[in-house]
Amino acid sequence: MNSKERIRVLLVDDHTLFRKGLAELLEQRGGIHVAGIAGNGDEAMQLLHATEPDVVISDLNMPPHGGLALLRNMRASGWRGPVLVLTVSDAEEDLASAMSAGAQGYLLKDMEPDDVVDAVQRAVRGETVVAPAMTLKLVHLLQEGPQSPKADPLQQLTAREREILDYLARGMSNKAIARALDISHDTVKLHVRHILAKLNLTSRVEAAVFAVEQKVGQHGKGR
Repeated sequence: MNSKERIRVLLVDDHTLFRKGLAELLEQRGGIHVAGIAGNGDEAMQLLHATEPDVVISDLNMPPHGGLALLRNMRASGWRGPVLVLTVSDAEEDLASAMSAGAQGYLLKDMEPDDVVDAVQRAVRGETVVAPAMTLKLVHLLQEGPQSPKADPLQQLTAREREILDYLARGMSNKAIARALDISHDTVKLHVRHILAKLNLTSRVEAAVFAVEQKVGQHGKGR
C-alpha cells in the first residue's frame, strides 16, 4: 500500500519529542501516512493545503495562539476535514470548547496507541470520537445543551486559574507561582495556557493587564 492509498495525517504539536514519537507510531501502521508535521498553528496553516491531509491531529494548548485558534482558522480557510484534538486536558470545559470550534474528536495523550490509531480511522469514516474517559462528559454536555454566554469573563476560570491570574498580575514568574502554590512548574504553565485560551488573550502581559482591569483580588478571588 503506497502513501496515496493510506490515510494522510497532519500532526500539530509544540513538543518535538511527542510529535516525532506519534509520527513514528502512526507510520508503523500500514494504513496511515504522516503527510506533515507542524510545531504550531502558523506552520499547520502553511502545510494544510500543501499536504492535503485526510485528518488533522492537533494539540489543544500550544503557543502562540493554541489549538482552538487553529481550528477556527482552518474552518475559516474553507477546510472541512476532520480534526482530532489530542491533549493532556480532561477538563469538560476544554472538551466543550473544542467541539464547539469544530473538532470531530477529543483524545487524551495517555490513551493506548491502538486506540489513537482506531480513532483516526473512525474519524475518516465520519464518526465523532472521544477518549473513553471523556464519554460521560460529552454526554453531560449534550444533555445540558447550548450554554448562554457568561457576562463575567472571570466565570470561565476555575478557582485555581483565578489564583494564578492574580499572581500574573503581580508580575510573578511561573517558577515563583509554582513555589507559592506548591505545584509543579509544568502545571503552572498548563494553567497559564488555559487562562490565555479561555480569555482569548495571547500573552502573560495581556493577562496581567486584564487582571488589573477586572480587579482580580488577592489570590484570584475575583471582584
